[in-house]
Amino acid sequence: MSSDFIDGKEALAQWRHLRLACEAITETVAEAGHRFDVVGGLTMGADALAVGIAAVSDCGWFFVRKEAKQRGTRRWVEGAQIGPGDTVLLVDDVVTTGGSIFKALDIVDQTGASTVAAVTLVDRSGLAGPEFEQRGIAYFPMVTYQMLGIDPVKPIAEAPA
Repeated sequence: MSSDFIDGKEALAQWRHLRLACEAITETVAEAGHRFDVVGGLTMGADALAVGIAAVSDCGWFFVRKEAKQRGTRRWVEGAQIGPGDTVLLVDDVVTTGGSIFKALDIVDQTGASTVAAVTLVDRSGLAGPEFEQRGIAYFPMVTYQMLGIDPVKPIAEAPA
């Protein structure tokens, strides 16, 4: 789909870089008038951001599993247990087609929590924005493919064979 690989996890592996990204995300969301009491998204792309934003914002964090746990609690969501009345900031490190962040959103919706905004460190395609807009959720890509000067990732149906 693309020859440009972006490793959000490696980019955030030093605390000073993670803290800077989390402070910028928190500031961007607050300046847009959105308030949240818990932050999270699909593991692993959201993990560092969720914990970092929770630390700089003094709120709860959660991870959405890729599959429900098959034993014990059988949970989809680990960390803060979210539900009705909770306001969620949904995060991911890199969004390409939006599959991961929308899977997390669907699980969050099932809990009854309200997603007030979604943020990604890098948006490689511009495909997620219209879907978030259609769902009535503010979307903040901190860096876009245009800013990086790379070609946007195209949906598989549009990609050349």
